Order: sequence, then structure tokens, then C-alpha cells
Amino acid sequence: MTALIDIVTDPRAMVVILTAIAAFITVASLIMPLLAGNRLDSRMKYVASERDRLRAERATALAEEQRQGRLRREPKSFMKQVVENFNLSKALETETTRDRLKMAGFRGQAPVVAFLFFRAALPFAGFAIAFVYLFFVNDFGLPLVARIGISIGGAYFGFYFPDIFISNLIQRRQKSISGVFPDSLDLLLICVQAGMSVEAAMSKVATEIGARSIELAEEFSLTTAELSYLPERRLAYENLGKRTGLAPVRAVGTSLIQAERYGTAVSDALRILAQESRQMRMTLAEKKAAALPPMLTVPMILFFLPVLFIVILGPAGIQMLQNFG
Repeated sequence: MTALIDIVTDPRAMVVILTAIAAFITVASLIMPLLAGNRLDSRMKYVASERDRLRAERATALAEEQRQGRLRREPKSFMKQVVENFNLSKALETETTRDRLKMAGFRGQAPVVAFLFFRAALPFAGFAIAFVYLFFVNDFGLPLVARIGISIGGAYFGFYFPDIFISNLIQRRQKSISGVFPDSLDLLLICVQAGMSVEAAMSKVATEIGARSIELAEEFSLTTAELSYLPERRLAYENLGKRTGLAPVRAVGTSLIQAERYGTAVSDALRILAQESRQMRMTLAEKKAAALPPMLTVPMILFFLPVLFIVILGPAGIQMLQNFG
């Protein structure tokens, strides 16, 4: 234990450890894509089984009230037992929790249970780690109040870490979908104009677009599955917009709902939406490009200008020192 504490408190040992970790992460980031399997095939197999699962759940829900007293109790996992015993669903689950998990790509009850468990457990873990390190390993010369405050800050960070993690996944997923969505609308338009139904067109586009965006292919496949079993097709299009959280996708769902309700041409709506989505993507790119000059001002002042002055005035300064030396 003493040797471990000496290693942790030694700056040189920590530098070596962090360097080794960074090297391992770099090598792993280069090797893992080569070792990983075809994510598209696995995700599409999952989506293909989603239709049967949803139908089975629907059939089970109809007979659940009659069979509830005679059903066998399934073995519960540790996370589920903790969530149910402490009633974390009522204390921590909000109205948008399930929607945010769906937007991040997590569906079903298991991700909700895991999210609630980690949101309840990580504050205690963060407080314990910060408290043990500051009080028993290295206090960095901080007073008692500061160490307690940092420990409470660790608990605060642990409480909001699941939300930060889910938000990052949502942003990554939305970025992947929005980058390919205009092209998918063009493919969907071609399939519809060729005489295919909306379900068949979405299934075909999901197969073709999966190489560029697995997330969008998965959403189209789930929409195709929902169109086959939901009582109203409108719900499938609305669920597509909710799962993605993107305005262009919601607009497509609304257009498809109106086209089926009033009998208007689906191809015209898809053509206009594809143009608007592509223009929106171009506008966003132009906005990012216009924001580069202000962002580069501070780095240029801090890093480029001092080096430029040294290069220009350095030889003159050296010559002056030699002449007056």
C-alpha cells in the first residue's frame, strides 16, 4: 500500500503511467476498427428482429391482465433490484428520460434501468473517490473545507455524468443522421417515383444508406416495422421524428402524414424537403466557416505573432548584441 501511494504521489511516475495509457489508447484506436466486425449487419439483424419483438409484446400486453396472477417471476438483475427497491423511477426518471435514451439509440427497459442505476450510484462513487484521494493519498496542501468541497463537487459531477454521456451520444447520432439525410431523401424520392410504396422505399433506402450511416438505416428500418403493426401510420412517422430529434426528419414525417391524409403526391413533398435539407446543411457549413476568423484571432495573437516577431527581429537583435558586446 505504501509503494502504491508513493507511485501515485510521484509526478514522474504519474507522467509515465499517463503516457503509457495515451499510447495504449492511440494503438487501440488504430487497431479496433480493423478488428471490429460489420456493425451494419449486426444492427440490421437487430432491427429485423424488432418487428417480431414488438408484435410479441403487443400480444403479451393484451393477455397480461388475465395471466398476471399466474405468471412466473423472472430473475431480476442487480440493477433492476436496486431501482425497484429504492423506487428510483419515481425519484429520478423525468418525462424526457425515455425520449432522450431513444434519441441516443437505446431502446427498451434495460437502458432506462441502467441509466437510473448509474445516476444514483455515481454521485456516491465520485464523492468516495475524491474523498479517499484527498484525505488519504495526497491532500495537495489544501485546507479541510476545500477538500470537502472538492469531494462534494465529485458527487455533483457523478450525478450529471450520465446526462452528459447521453447528450454526447445524441449529438454524435444526430450529426451522423443529418449528414446523410438529404441524400437519403433523394434515394427515397427515386424509389417512390419508380412505383414503390413508402414501406418498400424506406426498406430499400435503409439497405443502401447503411454503409454511410448505420443510425439512419436503423431508424428507417424501425419505421418500416412500425408501419406494419401500428394501428395508425401517423404514429410511425411521428415516432421517427421523436427518435431522431431533428427538425428536417420531423418535417418529412409531417409531409408524409399530410400526403396520405389529403392524397397529395408524395414525390413532390420529398423533392422540396430534399432541397430544403440540403440548403440547411450548406447554411450550417457556411455558418461554421464564417465563425472561423474570430476563433482564430486569439490563437494567432498568442502563438503566431510572437514567433513572427522573433523571426523578424531576432537577427537584428543578435547583430546589435554583437556590435555592442
